[in-house]
Amino acid sequence: MSVELNVGNKENTAFILLISCIATIGGFLFGYDSGSINGTVEGLKVAFNSDSAGTGFNVASMLLGCAFGAAIAGRLADTYGRKLMLITSAILFIISAWGTGISATSIEFIFYRVLGGFAVGAASVMTPAYISEVAPARYRGRLTTVQQIAIISGLTAAFLGNYLLASISGSALNILWLDYETWRWMFWVELAPAFIFLFALFFIPESPRFLVAKGKKEQAISVLTKLYGKEEALKKFDEISATVASSASDQPSLKDLKDGVTGKVRPIIWVGIGLAVFQQFVGINVVFYYGAVLWQSVGFSESDSLFINVLSGSLSIAACIVAITLVDKIGRKPLLWIGSVGMAVTLAIAAYAFSTASVGANGEVSLNSQMGGVALVSANLYVIFFNMSWGPIMWVMLGEMFPNRIRGLGLSIAGFFQWVANFAITMTFPIILASVGLAVAYGFYALCAAISAVFVAKYVLETKGKELEEMAG
Repeated sequence: MSVELNVGNKENTAFILLISCIATIGGFLFGYDSGSINGTVEGLKVAFNSDSAGTGFNVASMLLGCAFGAAIAGRLADTYGRKLMLITSAILFIISAWGTGISATSIEFIFYRVLGGFAVGAASVMTPAYISEVAPARYRGRLTTVQQIAIISGLTAAFLGNYLLASISGSALNILWLDYETWRWMFWVELAPAFIFLFALFFIPESPRFLVAKGKKEQAISVLTKLYGKEEALKKFDEISATVASSASDQPSLKDLKDGVTGKVRPIIWVGIGLAVFQQFVGINVVFYYGAVLWQSVGFSESDSLFINVLSGSLSIAACIVAITLVDKIGRKPLLWIGSVGMAVTLAIAAYAFSTASVGANGEVSLNSQMGGVALVSANLYVIFFNMSWGPIMWVMLGEMFPNRIRGLGLSIAGFFQWVANFAITMTFPIILASVGLAVAYGFYALCAAISAVFVAKYVLETKGKELEEMAG
């Protein structure tokens, strides 16, 4: 089933926008599922009686599923289609949202978080891939950047929901409705957008590039006609056919990742891995997953910490809008480099502010009012720099930089490394916080941001304005 619109010989911009927005609901759930954990950390500690390492694994366990989901999603999408993989992720979002809230043990909770991770991992690579494969080159970057706005909107919605629920009950640990603790309801709220996503997906068409790869000419031309009009559809079909496998017996394989001349892994694969890993090593998900814990650790109340999360999410959305206005004008590479430099500076300032914190007799950490303000401002400036650059642009690049034939494989590999890096950063943060403190953690993230600037300048190639069929890899 798909949305049917009558088209002539003109591009159907409204239709492209509609199906792209439906696909980005996956990004919203990606963000919501990632952010919902933020206000529940203390509840998990109490419910499952876990220490710092155990809490870290409860939070980070989803990321193992993300890595696996991202690793197989591209490959499965090359076999079964982008649309089916998005539908599968919607179903897993629903199961995970219910299960994490009802969990009675840490093992049960981890199981459902890993299922949610499969969904997030699959959505994280399929949504930008789908959008890049249906959108025209001249505004493909802007549409794919909407994915990051959807992710941040999901995060912000989770932060706001957690803040409101905790405000109603008094704490994430208190009973809210139906004799269930507030932190459980923080997970269950996700069920509403997950069901909307599942329903809406039945009304979008399959990616025309997948249909061409499977040899389904009539279906591909039909979808291309709905997207670009009758005349352009035939031209586009010929262009796509020249760059993808034309039958089920000629599927992309791991050997396609090697250069036919040198026999080595294509440089574009290493660039994709570098983009994916650096996006996480700058530490952004420490802010998103542990924001409440982070700010409480330097003297803010639970209510104030949850509200700061909402503020950070709102600033992130504003920064993403800046990226949308610039990505197809000045390009991907300049935005990445500016973001790297900005993050390196603001993270270094935050690290200095945290280094002045004092530790009380009971182990509580506090900043004076001046340094508390410096830490708060610099951390939020860091969030702005990330979300006007690496946040959205990394996904834009991964969705379009690989040649048609290996796009699914390339996305899977980069996505896998992205989530493994995410897991490493998320798992180690509570241990670092309890041992050497925030200053060391933020200093490391600042160093990674500085290195990423060099990486972008030396290895990343611009893709602005290029058709997907022009990506040589």
